[in-house]
Amino acid sequence: MAGQDAAQPEPQGARLSYAAGGAEPPLLEETIGANLERTVAAHAEREALVEVATGRRWTWAELDADVDALARGLLAAGIERGDRVGIWAPNCAEWTLTQYATAKVGAVLVNVNPAYRTHELAYAVEQSGMRLLVAASRFRTSDYAAMVAAVRADCPALERVVLLDTEDWAALLAEGEPLPAGAVAERMAELDPADPINIQYTSGTTGRPKGATLSHRNILNNGYLTTELIALGPEDRLCIPVPFYHCFGMVMANLGCTSHGTTMVIPAPAFDPEATLATIAAERCTGVYGVPTMFIAMQHHPTFADHDLSTLRTGIMAGSVCPVEVMRRCIEDMGMTQVSIAYGMTETSPVSCQTRVDDDVERRTATIGRVHPHLEIKVVDPVSGETVGRGEPGEYCTRGYSVMLGYWEEEEKTREAVDADGWMHTGDLAVMREDGYCTIVGRIKDMVIRGGENIYPREVEDFLHTHPDVEDVQVVGVPDERYGEELCAWIRVRAGAEPLDAAAVRAYCEGRLAHFKVPRYVLVVDEFPMTVTGKVRKVEMRERSASELGLG
Repeated sequence: MAGQDAAQPEPQGARLSYAAGGAEPPLLEETIGANLERTVAAHAEREALVEVATGRRWTWAELDADVDALARGLLAAGIERGDRVGIWAPNCAEWTLTQYATAKVGAVLVNVNPAYRTHELAYAVEQSGMRLLVAASRFRTSDYAAMVAAVRADCPALERVVLLDTEDWAALLAEGEPLPAGAVAERMAELDPADPINIQYTSGTTGRPKGATLSHRNILNNGYLTTELIALGPEDRLCIPVPFYHCFGMVMANLGCTSHGTTMVIPAPAFDPEATLATIAAERCTGVYGVPTMFIAMQHHPTFADHDLSTLRTGIMAGSVCPVEVMRRCIEDMGMTQVSIAYGMTETSPVSCQTRVDDDVERRTATIGRVHPHLEIKVVDPVSGETVGRGEPGEYCTRGYSVMLGYWEEEEKTREAVDADGWMHTGDLAVMREDGYCTIVGRIKDMVIRGGENIYPREVEDFLHTHPDVEDVQVVGVPDERYGEELCAWIRVRAGAEPLDAAAVRAYCEGRLAHFKVPRYVLVVDEFPMTVTGKVRKVEMRERSASELGLG
């Protein structure tokens, strides 16, 4: 039963920070294309995909027909099993069609971040050996067509570019029309679930991005199990405001939906709080995904109370820990009584820990959940590698079907991340509680060392969220001549609240936080620097803090 996977007996040395997930439901041992076709056979006339911005709708039968038409076009264009096909676009129906068409022909889909510019685009194209790129002509202030033209001369492997909303798309489809009806099925018969099918470039804080390479088995099962734990089914309609180029969108949302016959609803090309709220109401969505900042934006939107959200029951929040007040409003004001918290990383397809639909609010706000089915997790001393006791901080590691095949053509970096025993070392600092639920206390590289004291910014952030005038807060370390590092809090205040300064924040902390955890500096801001996926860019915050405060 969803959400009730059986706990496994602990190994010798019980009470160590180790846990293994249950064996139910069984893993799907099939390709993404085969799984899609099973869903189509079961639910042919039900609604599969809705694109709100254009009003377009597909039944499962219609979606599969359009996927096959694009797959034939790719075959006619000479795309072979294992060839790399890129997609560079905001959320749209064509993104979804491309995802499943490449899976059916065995091409490796290369997700290109919509925020990339020419330097980053050229790197992704060249490093992956991309042969064909599907791209939007433009989006917002980004002229994708011009940027593609600028890099093509230096990327000889890129043979073809298909620009959406031009004749390119229709031409690609037309090329496939003469192919026999069985051409796609013939290619699918050659494929194996262990084949690489997706490259996602991780936005590392140092050095060039690394291409996490994932298989059908990796991402199909992770999407399936993540949504199994929120009991998605054919009656559900999932609103998807998170980006497709990231695992949250293409795996946890799209693959989660197609493996359960759930309707995929695209509210807008990129996250817009009002469009998301309006879509939930108009499309009678039963679930919605987002990072905490997205839920905060929806809950604080002036029109929030005008939208009928009564059909909502579930969803997934990921990307960072959910503040208690945000979770309370999800449950009480949005009706998401079965909302789940998920934790993971691109290299693990992505989810390895998740709360269950019957967990209490404390577990949904204080933890990232417990181990996923078919996976193992442990918390280890970052120096010795030994598994630490429960309640002790250490590096979070996971092992199982979800761990990536490796970084594309970077064996040394793969060995640095995945050890000889198959454990993925995440770089996250975690604590496993006695009940097996885990909390993330920070990144190894984000930990602040002030005068020899280790400070986890997450703990300070969680405390400052209790201030009545604080809407959101992020804490970073900044240079200090005396202590090595000091804390700087970036705070967004609630609308209509009194201004906050460092003295007021310190007064609020006095007697409630250890003195060394009290932020020395406070910057009141309108917004945080964010990635396209809604994650806060703490590296940029540290740099800007040091610059604005004159700390060198």
